[in-house]
Amino acid sequence: MENKFIVVAYKMYTVEDGVEQLAEETKPGEPFFFVSGFGYNIDSFEKEVVPLAAGEKFDFRIPSEEAYGDYDPEAMVEIDKSDFNRDGHFDKEMVQPGAIVPLVSEDGQRFLGIVAEITADKVIIDLNPPMAGKDLIFRGEILENRPATNKEIEAFINRQCGGCGGSCDGCGGGCGNC
Repeated sequence: MENKFIVVAYKMYTVEDGVEQLAEETKPGEPFFFVSGFGYNIDSFEKEVVPLAAGEKFDFRIPSEEAYGDYDPEAMVEIDKSDFNRDGHFDKEMVQPGAIVPLVSEDGQRFLGIVAEITADKVIIDLNPPMAGKDLIFRGEILENRPATNKEIEAFINRQCGGCGGSCDGCGGGCGNC
């Protein structure tokens, strides 16, 4: 399968109980771009946009089970409130209900969680993806769709694995992050 360099402008809506709500959109002049085939996007999203040509519009729905899966009420963890201390005090600026907080597993893997509740001594974190249990609708336009160059593929991989992010025209290795 050929990797494509794809640029899209879109609006994403969530659907709960038949009601659409705007959840995300690209800003004018700041489209979303990616290289296909690396598992960076929802598979169903790529399946819909990869065959489209520049200038084509799209409007499609992805059911929750093909997007971020069902909401799992068991995916909640309790973490000692003291683990969120900064300078010896609980970080109430960053850690509040609804906030997305960075976490690290026992084996050093980094991930995000959503603060669901704060008790006297615990912070309850929801580990479900924010869009879990929601159907998604994407409406937009393909701005560019062409075979990706080797340099674009390399830069995209470097950004996804913590490389330089492309600010130095692609790290080309040597940063030790990949």
